[in-house]
Amino acid sequence: MKLPLHQACQQRPRLGDGAMGTQLMQAGLAQGNCGEAWNLTHPEKVLAIQRRYVEAGSELLLTNTFGASRIMLQRHGHAAKAAAINRAGVAIARRAFGDRPGYVIGDIGPFGGLLEPYGDFTEAQVREALLEQAAALVEAGADGIIVETQTSLEELGLGLEAARAAGAASIIGSLAYDVTLDGSNFRTMMGVDPETAADFMAERGAHILALNCGTRMDMARAREAVRRYRSRSPLPVMAQPNAGQPRLENMQVVYDETPEEMARGLPALLDAGANIAGACCGSTPEHIRAFRRGLDAWMATSARQEARA
Repeated sequence: MKLPLHQACQQRPRLGDGAMGTQLMQAGLAQGNCGEAWNLTHPEKVLAIQRRYVEAGSELLLTNTFGASRIMLQRHGHAAKAAAINRAGVAIARRAFGDRPGYVIGDIGPFGGLLEPYGDFTEAQVREALLEQAAALVEAGADGIIVETQTSLEELGLGLEAARAAGAASIIGSLAYDVTLDGSNFRTMMGVDPETAADFMAERGAHILALNCGTRMDMARAREAVRRYRSRSPLPVMAQPNAGQPRLENMQVVYDETPEEMARGLPALLDAGANIAGACCGSTPEHIRAFRRGLDAWMATSARQEARA
C-alpha cells in the first residue's frame, strides 16, 4: 500500500518536478494564453513535458492546474470547463509516470485577485471556486493537493480548507517569499514571514510546509527558509526555488542559473532538513536531472555515515 506523501518523504527525501509555465511556452503556448486549457486541447504536449520530468527522476508531479480555479479560467472563457480541466490534469500526470511509482499532486495556485475589502472578490466566491477545484482534483485520483505561490494567510487558509474538505490525503501549503531590498530578510508580498506561515499552516491542517518561487529566493535562501520552518514545526518541508533570476534576452524571459549551479546548493538544502526538493520558474528537466544525481549522491553519503556510526 502506497504511503501518503507526507509519510513517505520522512522515510527518505523525495524529488519533485520543475517549471510547467516556461515549458509550456517553449512548447508553443502564447504569452498570456491559458496553459491549463491545454489539458483538454493539447494533452499530448502537457504529457510530453511531464514525461521528461519523470525520465529525469521526478518522484512527484504537480498537475498542470495552477490557474485552473473557476475565477482564473473565467478570464479565458473556460469557467464552465473548470472541473474537466482539473480532472484531465490529474489523468495526464498519472499517465506520465507510466509503470513507475510516483505521486500526483493537484496544483492550486492563487485565484488571481484580492479579497474584499482590498479587492472585488468575496470570501464566499473564492471558497466556492477553490472547493470546486480541490474536489475535482481529489475525485480524479490526486495523491494530494498543494496550495502554492501564496502571499496572504487569508487566501492560503481558504485553499487549505478546500483541500481538507475534499479529503486530500496529503496537503501542502507553499508560500512565495521575496528578499527585502537590503537583503537582510525575506517575507511574502503581504508581509508574512516563515515562522508565522509555519504556525498558520500547522494549525490549519497542512501535512507539509513548503516554499516556492519568490524574488531573489535562491537555493541558499531556500535553505534558510527550511531552517526557519523547522524551528517552528516538526512537519516535513518542501522547497522549490526558481532557477536563479529572470532577465529579458531577445524579448524572451530567461533564468540565469544552470542545472549544475542550482544543484550545487542541494546538499545544504537537504542537510537543513528539506524532505522534498524541486524547482520552480525557469527550471527544466535538466535541472531536475542534476538534482537527481545530487540527491542520489547525498543519500549514498548519508547511508555510509550511518553505517559507520
